[in-house]
Amino acid sequence: MRRSSKYSPEVQERAVRMVFEHTAEHSSQWATITSIAAKIGCNPETLRSWVRQAERDTGQRPGLTTEERERLKQLERENRELRRANEILKKASAYFAQAELDRRPT
Repeated sequence: MRRSSKYSPEVQERAVRMVFEHTAEHSSQWATITSIAAKIGCNPETLRSWVRQAERDTGQRPGLTTEERERLKQLERENRELRRANEILKKASAYFAQAELDRRPT
């Protein structure tokens, strides 16, 4: 189950934008992240993960974009449901096959 975020999407977007805008003012991106995280009251590691995902979404960093991650989750969920349905059908088929064998005269 996914937890709801403590921060609204608007706050997340603004914080990420601030990191991109102010990176030149700091010695490293991590220094920028820790500075901005302190100002908005979030954990620097949380902000770092938002920045990394934004970089993936814009093609600056390799990896799955947000849309691709959502699509993958959807396909995995669908796959699980199909496997469950398949298992039920196999058991039902075996049950009815056994019932047919029990019904036939020998």
